[in-house]
Amino acid sequence: MKRKWKIYIAIWLFVVLLNVVAWNSRTFCDWYIFHVFPIWVNTYGRFTGLFPFSVGEILIVAGVLLLAVVALVGICHMVLKLVELSIAKKMKKPMADSELAIDYGLFWDKVKNPIYGLYNGFAWILLAVGLVMTLNCFVLYHASTFSEKYFGEDTEEYTFEDLVVLRNYVVEKCNELSEKITRNEDGSITYEGDMAEVAIQTMQKLGQTYANLGGYYPRPKPLAFSDFMSQQYMCGYYFPFSMEANYNDVMYVMNMPSTFCHELAHLKGYIYEDEANFISYLACIEAEDIYFKYSGYLSVLYYIDNDFYDAVGRDREEYLKQPKILDQVHEDAIFLTQEEWDRIEDKAVLDTEVVEAASDAFTDTTLKLNGVSDGMISYSRVVKLLLQFYRINGYEED
Repeated sequence: MKRKWKIYIAIWLFVVLLNVVAWNSRTFCDWYIFHVFPIWVNTYGRFTGLFPFSVGEILIVAGVLLLAVVALVGICHMVLKLVELSIAKKMKKPMADSELAIDYGLFWDKVKNPIYGLYNGFAWILLAVGLVMTLNCFVLYHASTFSEKYFGEDTEEYTFEDLVVLRNYVVEKCNELSEKITRNEDGSITYEGDMAEVAIQTMQKLGQTYANLGGYYPRPKPLAFSDFMSQQYMCGYYFPFSMEANYNDVMYVMNMPSTFCHELAHLKGYIYEDEANFISYLACIEAEDIYFKYSGYLSVLYYIDNDFYDAVGRDREEYLKQPKILDQVHEDAIFLTQEEWDRIEDKAVLDTEVVEAASDAFTDTTLKLNGVSDGMISYSRVVKLLLQFYRINGYEED
């Protein structure tokens, strides 16, 4: 066996071992996130941060194209083998003894090296993907959670009254802030300033309270394929391949502050979506920027309100006894404006329902494979984190 393939197998064994250890040792994962993971953000993340575009998005596109090329070459390779067998069968003698053998042999000599070279290159790329995903994603799923690190194990039972207090507090904050936001003549919101920089400063400020969140953050970057992202109802992505925080730049502006902070939280090793939601919430509501505050409360409003609605047995009369969410808040909490939806639907290659279903299935499967048993439902677990936080810290008094 050639030396390079011994190295190849050795690295795959290391990747497998790393995953086995991660699944079985939370202590190792915590140590890794504290001591090793920041190295990738501070080196590779700084490098990719030099580019104004999403490096991760480019890598994804390149990966899809590479898969298509490998699949096409693989099919051609199979066809060539079938041709070889067909010729030999027709000549009723071994291929090497047929008159076509020389021509076929000369042709194969020209194409076999590029074909095998492509296969070899693809094998090494798969190895790189496996290693990077393990180091920058898979290990993170098995570490202690944010709440366990800073609030301790949550053994409390929360009552219906606790949920009511939380729900009404967030509703009142949203209602209040909706009337303080500067608006255009048509009631829409625009943001003046460097939102990405404010997001970084906001997260670094939160790092003064929760040390693991301090330090360097790369600037969040918009995605060129934001229209396709919108069809998936996705606000942002964390790319382990490039250590970048990426966001959908066609979604409504009030989603952006909380999305920026959410994706930046992933870059500190918090891979669970509910925890990234929670960290983003804490960062935004503590920001001096009123747009960030409002975005923070909006980001959790419907998780809480839906849980409350379920808790009252979907009894609308009982639901309406509590403070009402203002119509303006509902309008500000949209994912996309109708104008953007119309534009996207008009030019869409695939139906949005198909894209959303495929995206949800992929995300749900990925989460479950990494030990998140409830899959996409885990996003809504932010409600319990909020209940725990406010039980410990109390509610802000006006």
